[in-house]
Amino acid sequence: MPHRLPTRSWGLSRPSALNAAAVRAEKFWRWPVLVALLCTIPAFYIELLESLPTPLAVAIYLAAAALVAISLWRVARQCSHPRQYLRSNLLDLMLVALLPVAALMPPSIESQVSLAIRLAIAMLTLLRMVWTVKSWVTRGGLGYLLLLSLLVLGLCGLGFWALEPRANTLGDGLWLAFTTAATVGFGDIVPTTAASKIFSVFVVLLGYAVLSLVTAAIAAMWVETSERRMEQDILRDLHSQLRSVHEELAQLKDELRQQRPERSDRNRP
Repeated sequence: MPHRLPTRSWGLSRPSALNAAAVRAEKFWRWPVLVALLCTIPAFYIELLESLPTPLAVAIYLAAAALVAISLWRVARQCSHPRQYLRSNLLDLMLVALLPVAALMPPSIESQVSLAIRLAIAMLTLLRMVWTVKSWVTRGGLGYLLLLSLLVLGLCGLGFWALEPRANTLGDGLWLAFTTAATVGFGDIVPTTAASKIFSVFVVLLGYAVLSLVTAAIAAMWVETSERRMEQDILRDLHSQLRSVHEELAQLKDELRQQRPERSDRNRP
């Protein structure tokens, strides 16, 4: 029987759970791809800031494209319908094609077109990363999401500390990252440079994504807890009913045993 692919969402899909080899391959490559795509965000700023060398950004973009391509190829090999699996992962195919484009285009500081294209590619990579971690939206994945939130907040604080002149300390960068991600905007520290303003866009999107996942995981925890309580109540009622049925059957057996000697006495001559 051929393995059916699960329902596609966001232009992405995982292999069928019936195909154990493909599932293992996808899990093996999930984290390397996530880390590689996460590194493309600093690569975006390496291209944007004039003082940093661009060959490093080119290498990061090409390495991320290579990892996404290898992961697609290795997982598709294990599927019974490789082409169908590839067609169900159009976002990954787009990243394989667009990340080299981001690597080979002119520096963003010299071309507004390059900056816009790299920004669009960065949004696609962000979407891909959010799709990767959304499987943690379960009661057991809340701890991972909280750790992810702290990691994202710390990295965003480091980014603001490096990009924003008014963030004099790491604490100022973390505070600016928190107020930006939470969309509070107290106004004591605000982005002033072009790089920090673009970075704040990523921080807001990451904040929405991570906070939404954490909120969904907490909601899933409450829902699963209430469902478990309902299941326990149902099982408790079933056990009590089965116990009462067992007691009634035992009483009927005792009555039948008592009636049998009486009938045998009546039947004697």
